[in-house]
Amino acid sequence: MTRRDLFKSALAAAPAFRLYASSTSGFKLGIITDELTGDLDQALDFISAHDLHFCELREMWGKNIMNMDGEDLDRAKKLIGKHNLQVSDIGSPIYKWNLPQMPVKPGEQRNSYKAQFVEEDAGKLLEQSFKLAHFFGTRQVRIFSYWRVNEPEKAYPLVREQLAKASQAAVKNDIVLVLENEHTCNVGTGSELGRLLKDIASPGLRGNWDPGNAAMLDETPYPNGYAAVKGWFSHMHVKDVRRNPATGKKEWAPVGGGYIDWKGQMQALRKDRYAGTISLETHYLRPDKDKVESTRESLAGLMNLLTQFARENRL
Repeated sequence: MTRRDLFKSALAAAPAFRLYASSTSGFKLGIITDELTGDLDQALDFISAHDLHFCELREMWGKNIMNMDGEDLDRAKKLIGKHNLQVSDIGSPIYKWNLPQMPVKPGEQRNSYKAQFVEEDAGKLLEQSFKLAHFFGTRQVRIFSYWRVNEPEKAYPLVREQLAKASQAAVKNDIVLVLENEHTCNVGTGSELGRLLKDIASPGLRGNWDPGNAAMLDETPYPNGYAAVKGWFSHMHVKDVRRNPATGKKEWAPVGGGYIDWKGQMQALRKDRYAGTISLETHYLRPDKDKVESTRESLAGLMNLLTQFARENRL
């Protein structure tokens, strides 16, 4: 059997979530494709087989989306159409690099998802990301707030100025930049994200609320972090966090296997009529390092939670 045949067999053998929860909750659910596999076709097979309708694009076939040529982009668009999926957003690496005035320590290891860019690339990358968003039929481009420095408060005015300029360019191009609270960047908590979004107050800048990242910085994602960003975000990431019983350190967990109050968070989204997109960003890896099965486990946790919620509320 080929590798692709094995992948399809695994899909067929696993219980499908023909999602009572998805169809009744109204949430626009998807997955970041490379959290499953770098092979886009296989990732889309998984997403569509589990009755989800959205995909988030970041890395495909070993390349960051910002480094892909026209042929690969055309191929990706055709595959997405074949699977009848929509693109929630372009997961760009924009501003996931050093703030020139306050660089982080040399040699510090950060995950840039096969994208090595610097501040001089920002203008070009923004224009490119706008074109990619339109090409894939979305208005959303995910961005960041530069690698986190020792004192993020001192970086705040510089970050705010740069993102305000970027949001102006986004408005002119009918794009919405969605700023992720990334725990390795200067905006890492819900409180930090809400503050910056409210300060800039631009239709070209919204949030990408990530409770898992907030938890990594010791914020209580729900209700505390959510209270700061409520009404200010149009995209969201789902993953969970737990403490390793042996080391006491925080680590990624399957949804429902950590300490984030995902039930409360999803109930709040429903109550507040959240209409934006949501991506599962697995991050968690089982001991066997199988990304597909790790994602399946995390998705099962999310679906169980949504199904329980739907039944309790008779949705």
